[in-house]
Amino acid sequence: MNNPYPGLSSKHNEATAIVQALTPTEKASLCSGQNFWHLKGIERVKLPEVMVTDGPHGLRKQAKSADHVGLNRSVPATCFPTAVTLAASWNVALLEEIGQALGQQCIEENVAVLLGPGLNIKRHPYCGRNFEYFSEDPYLSGHCAAAMVRGVQSQGVGTSIKHFAVNNQENGRMILDAVVDERTLREIYLRGFEIAVKEAQPWTVMCAYNRVNGPYCSEHDWLLNQVLREEWGFEGLVVTDWGAANDRVQGVKSGLDLEMPGSGGINDEKVLTALENGELDEQTLDKTMVRNVAVSLLGQDVQQNEVAVDFQAHHNLARRAAIEGTVLLKNDDNLLPLASSNSVAVIGEFAKHPRFQGAGSSQVNPTELENAWTAMTEYTDSLLFAPGYDAKNPQHEPDLISDAVKAAKQADVAIVFAGLPSLYESEAFDRTHMNLPDQHNRLIQAVCAVNPNTVVVLSNGAPVTMPWVDAPKSIVESYLLGQAGGTAIADILFGAANPSGKLAESFPWSASDILADQWFPGQPRQVQYREGLAVGYRHHLTAQTPVMYPFGHGLSYTNFDYTNPAIEVLSQSPIQVKVSLDITNTGAMDGSEAIQLYVHDKEASVFRPAAELAAFTKVELTPGQSHSVELLLDMRSFAIYDVGNQDWVVEGGTFEIRIGASSQDIRHVLEIELDGTGDITETARHNTPPDYLDQLNQLPKATFENALGRTIPEPDPEFPYHLNTSVRELTTTWLGRKVRQRMMNQFLSNMGGNSEDKTLNKMMAEMVNNMPLRGIAMFSRGKLSFHVLEVLIAVMNGEISQAIKIWARYKIEQGEKKARRKESQKNESQKRL
Repeated sequence: MNNPYPGLSSKHNEATAIVQALTPTEKASLCSGQNFWHLKGIERVKLPEVMVTDGPHGLRKQAKSADHVGLNRSVPATCFPTAVTLAASWNVALLEEIGQALGQQCIEENVAVLLGPGLNIKRHPYCGRNFEYFSEDPYLSGHCAAAMVRGVQSQGVGTSIKHFAVNNQENGRMILDAVVDERTLREIYLRGFEIAVKEAQPWTVMCAYNRVNGPYCSEHDWLLNQVLREEWGFEGLVVTDWGAANDRVQGVKSGLDLEMPGSGGINDEKVLTALENGELDEQTLDKTMVRNVAVSLLGQDVQQNEVAVDFQAHHNLARRAAIEGTVLLKNDDNLLPLASSNSVAVIGEFAKHPRFQGAGSSQVNPTELENAWTAMTEYTDSLLFAPGYDAKNPQHEPDLISDAVKAAKQADVAIVFAGLPSLYESEAFDRTHMNLPDQHNRLIQAVCAVNPNTVVVLSNGAPVTMPWVDAPKSIVESYLLGQAGGTAIADILFGAANPSGKLAESFPWSASDILADQWFPGQPRQVQYREGLAVGYRHHLTAQTPVMYPFGHGLSYTNFDYTNPAIEVLSQSPIQVKVSLDITNTGAMDGSEAIQLYVHDKEASVFRPAAELAAFTKVELTPGQSHSVELLLDMRSFAIYDVGNQDWVVEGGTFEIRIGASSQDIRHVLEIELDGTGDITETARHNTPPDYLDQLNQLPKATFENALGRTIPEPDPEFPYHLNTSVRELTTTWLGRKVRQRMMNQFLSNMGGNSEDKTLNKMMAEMVNNMPLRGIAMFSRGKLSFHVLEVLIAVMNGEISQAIKIWARYKIEQGEKKARRKESQKNESQKRL
């Protein structure tokens, strides 16, 4: 573990002493937050109240009352490019530098923990939150996250890597059971978290809303205690995603430390009751308390720090990140970069009103905002503009296309700014297709028809289809570039900067080319990960499925030669392999290249994808300059997870090391022989059937059950209702529909009311629809108690007698609790004295 910065362990002794001085009531109270963004303080023991707030690509500290998802404006902060863009830079040093800037801005605003980065795997392009995640590959995701965590925490500010685990869609995210085999879990969905924990030791890990193979992540002993803490050595605390606590007492037992936001004491009361009646052991609770108190103590140190934030420097850093994360997908006839003498038709509202970040809890209020139109005026006076579409709500408007065609005819070059409006992708809901708005597609096709020298600049958070892909000469994938993206794009278009981004995800021709598409988004309460390891490029390479643009692809204005490849086995035990090569800039412009190493097991006895990313680096070279690159591979670079051994195993045999400019642009192939670390168990062989590869495009139920090692469980029924019934599911009865509408109205009112922003309204409505009934109670902060909710559920189920019994039982329990509490308060008073 490489962790030079103070973590929770540095406060262990001080936190332990404070916990020993706490009363049971005080301990239970520290199981949840004070409100939306603050952890509770206890003045008696000098425990401070500290603040956490959203990231991950910029500070989102709300200036007014909190609503979590962005109805209320936040303080100005630098809006860096989102994770999808940062990952495309393939530059971990850059991400660490951005982390440092984020940490400084947190100190400026007295924020102890920045909630990010997000590193869930991009299983399917439809996921509405893909813009907030790094990659479809766990190795790249993990190292991007680790770099950002190191950067933030180097400033003495904490991070919260999220969402742990298997949170790969927004539809049903609060109640879904993700059914996935353990090998796939280990190799795909947990690997990035493992890298980030071991390499950077974040202060906190945020558990996801969903279930994984049964238990909710907030009470998943295997995930939180056995894997995260015991195996990986995680020292920090586990915090819920906002409203993700299910059974709070079971959560404490299973390693969940902090419930956020504060729920008005609803769950604290349950913890205290469990402690009093012996259901919860105080020693177990004390472990949770030590971690919670340690974070508050570290947060107190943040409040004592001073830093002079240079917002202009951070803006310049955001610009550099935008340049490095922009991907040049296509550049026929070297149309780009443009000469200043070219007359240019700039088409598309995004040129003047950019879509520069995603929608939802990561939405940042930028310190300033650049646009491409203004930036391009610095390069040429020969500019024409046509809006082409409405940026917020693109309906089919032929007149706007006609105006754009007229402008395109008058210019040497046409640049069409197109992409996805925020209404198409956001937290809380998934996309239902990969298409751009019809107006955007029609616009691009019409402009290309009259001007062969057309450049398309895309702004989007995830892959899109391009029915016009052959028409423009150049396509620039800018993703979501942050506040300095306008100047970054102008610099790239006119050659002041050389694009060096490479895709951190595959761009398929259609959703049907993605193996997971058959099981996305799944049933209302269950999603089956039948595709197993065949995610992203692993599937496309293995099944030889053509893609529009492959993982790792990205062009440059210069050229790079890969020469003198060599490989050396430094050690067989432990496995250490060194790969070296020379990279030379053979063009006429400064440029950067991301070199990628993929491993292929030629003699695997069980199914393995055709290639897996094992190492990468990025080098910057002037024209004619060469650089010698060395990359080291270890045991995990060649291993698979053996469910029989419950460990990572390298089979002896021949391995290919593929050195490439992308997953499909392989420049050299080297081979090595490894002795291996052991044989694959029969259990692992059974759980990865030999005909898996032949069945890759069908994956029948029996094959998946072999991988699971059990039968696929039946999803929970939608009726009768229970605490984890979603608000959407209440539509199955007349009374349920009435209650649903009342709950939606009340929730929206509590969260700040309706907005004029259609995206926010849709996001809020979907958030409520997907919320389990227990979540409504917790967000009400005690206005709707659990016992009242349980009575209401019984009535909606038509069980009137059961409702009466629940109420009667509650009154009896209240009496017993009152007696116990009176005795407890007496004891606590004596302890304080």
